[in-house]
Amino acid sequence: MDNRKYCVIMAGGIGARFWPKSRQTMPKQFLDILGTGKSFIRHTYERFAKTVPGENFLVVTNQRYKDLVLEHLPELRPEQVLCEPVGRNTAPCIAYAAYTLLRKDPEAEMIVTPADHLILDEEGFRTVIGECLAFAAEHDALMTVGIKPTRPDTGYGYIQVSDSKPVSKVKCFTEKPNLELAQTFLQCGEFFWNSGIFVWKVSAIVEAFRRYLPEHDQLFSGVMRALGTDAEQNVVNMAFSECRAISIDYGIMEKADNVYVRCGDFGWSDVGTWGSVYQHARKDRYANAAPAEGCYLYDTRSSIISLPEKKVAVISGLKEYIVVDTDDVLMICPRSEEQNIKKYIDEVKFHTGEKYV
Repeated sequence: MDNRKYCVIMAGGIGARFWPKSRQTMPKQFLDILGTGKSFIRHTYERFAKTVPGENFLVVTNQRYKDLVLEHLPELRPEQVLCEPVGRNTAPCIAYAAYTLLRKDPEAEMIVTPADHLILDEEGFRTVIGECLAFAAEHDALMTVGIKPTRPDTGYGYIQVSDSKPVSKVKCFTEKPNLELAQTFLQCGEFFWNSGIFVWKVSAIVEAFRRYLPEHDQLFSGVMRALGTDAEQNVVNMAFSECRAISIDYGIMEKADNVYVRCGDFGWSDVGTWGSVYQHARKDRYANAAPAEGCYLYDTRSSIISLPEKKVAVISGLKEYIVVDTDDVLMICPRSEEQNIKKYIDEVKFHTGEKYV
């Protein structure tokens, strides 16, 4: 196994769209929402462990989740968990990891992945990642992984390719489109979903920060110099407090002229909503995704139900609903209105504070 290959897992989000199951104290990446027996972050680690040595993983997360990361990934040493004092989107997260690796190994090859994706064809996925690593090493490119779209989804960003080769130069990025535009993208055949998975040499991404986000370069160069010293945490805290919150896509990928995409079809989903869980869940003959035990459904169809263990629920007369019960919160809403979940959280937070979020 190549000791210059590293994997950075981004695991700092709170998974608000999976409320009330995902909470600030136990966010989505540490949950087994799909009922596989493993958390999202555990699946992510195991997916890349056949490509990257265990000592070459880094997890970037909020400092409140460090112990959770080490609990779910006991193979890691504490120093492999990089702690953000506050979330600042993906560019600062990636900068922290990149400048950490630059000091450790300037020749490092870096994979960046979210902690909470679903990949059904893992062997096919690893083949794609291997091709990305090889291309980035030879061409000094910033690689992203594109997904062949199966529907006109308005919840994903899109990447337009410049030709039909397996590895293609990116023509443009498009943020989440409306339905009409997404349908056009699907019919065109030149557009792929943006997975948010990246591959590059650490020297290439650091050069991109210097060119396109110089303020981040300045701040995280200071972090690099302080690593391993008593000043490290103070410098990290200062960098995050001062840097602008911005995504890596908007800050670098949409501006750089050496961005390439390897497109694939390996059963990918970002599993970002209860609706996406419903799509991938096993369903009964009435198209309900519900626990096998303790859930009694009558005249209920096309709904998703999530219950605590050993809880009994009787549900009658619902069609296309989301029902999520926890020890202290019950949410019932139409599947078509799940985009309102953040509004529900804000309302609960306004009246009761942080207790239930």
